[in-house]
Amino acid sequence: MLVDRNNFHSFPPLFYQIASSGLDPASISFPFRREMRKGKVKGARFHLGEVKRIDVDRKELQTQYETLSYDRLIIAAGTTNNFFGNPELIKYVYTIKSVSEAMRTRDEILDRLERASLTHDAELRRRLLSFVVVGGGPSGVEVAGALGEMKRDIIKREYPSIDIDEVNITLLEGSDKLLGAMSPQSSAKALKYLGELMVDVRLGHVMKEYTDEQVTIDDGTRLTAGMVIWTAGVTGVTFDMGGTGPTLVRGNRFEVDRFNRVKGLDDVFAVGDIAYMATEAFPHGHPQLAQVAIQQARHLADNLNRDRWTEPFVYNDKGSMATVGRNLAVADLKHMHLYGWPAWLAWMFIHLISILGMRNKANVLLNWTWAYWTYNTSLRLLVHTARYPLRSRWGER
Repeated sequence: MLVDRNNFHSFPPLFYQIASSGLDPASISFPFRREMRKGKVKGARFHLGEVKRIDVDRKELQTQYETLSYDRLIIAAGTTNNFFGNPELIKYVYTIKSVSEAMRTRDEILDRLERASLTHDAELRRRLLSFVVVGGGPSGVEVAGALGEMKRDIIKREYPSIDIDEVNITLLEGSDKLLGAMSPQSSAKALKYLGELMVDVRLGHVMKEYTDEQVTIDDGTRLTAGMVIWTAGVTGVTFDMGGTGPTLVRGNRFEVDRFNRVKGLDDVFAVGDIAYMATEAFPHGHPQLAQVAIQQARHLADNLNRDRWTEPFVYNDKGSMATVGRNLAVADLKHMHLYGWPAWLAWMFIHLISILGMRNKANVLLNWTWAYWTYNTSLRLLVHTARYPLRSRWGER
């Protein structure tokens, strides 16, 4: 039995491409019911719902729709945005941790470009065209690079009334390097590539406050920021587990043993970003990457199917990569480092083969190829959702 708040799964590494109008959501999303119908697992069921409470004593979990019992529970809920003690930011900044968040970000970017192309008010145009990306990890670098590409290549073609010098894109990173988990060489290359895309990168600075379309950073500098895109950190999705639930460790993660069993609980497992597995090689837990989640899930499935617990999990690190823009990427692989066009090709190949389904692969490849040669895409559609009827799920009625 699979329980999820959405009736589909998506490919998170490409959420930023939805936000930048590079891909449509259907190209990287896969309906659960279709995949289960095609799959080899007999009797698999999908239940729509957001898990609100887990009762480990009674072996039950509750969603907003029903109460379900389990024999073995696998928690793979992943992470959500971490606002570092300032939860009010969720009301004002844009995020790209889900398909819906990426779509909302895309619509806001397009809306600002449309309004800026019409206004003759210089101050209003400056606010509309000021973008601040917070966080210099892969997501932050990729979304900042996508905005830089839009500034360099798209605006002069599709918004001729906007002077590209009026578009300001700033990337804030609290540490002294971009892509902190990657090599110093890749970090330096990413910084160089962002400069080529006219992105202002400010290292060693964190955002202290965001009010009245102004970002205040730790040195007191105030930046005009009509739109803030937050990619600064993640924290585990939390559940109400009562008094007998496990104690969560750093980042609201479940501490697990080498077999992904949650410590202190029987028949409860955690995999992926929400699992904290400390080993000699990773004393502070494994990196919160897709490859870790995939390998842990397969390892746990093998153990459950065989009902043998003799081989502990060992992470096979295949490397890391990030794309900055057209022909601009960095890749730290097992035995080599790639930069520029070769890294960009490697990034595209790895992400393409990781997408589920031939139809989705073909759609993504077609979109990428068309956009590469023509600089055009039919995906820059500004579609505002209808206000009425009121939606009970959003608490409007």
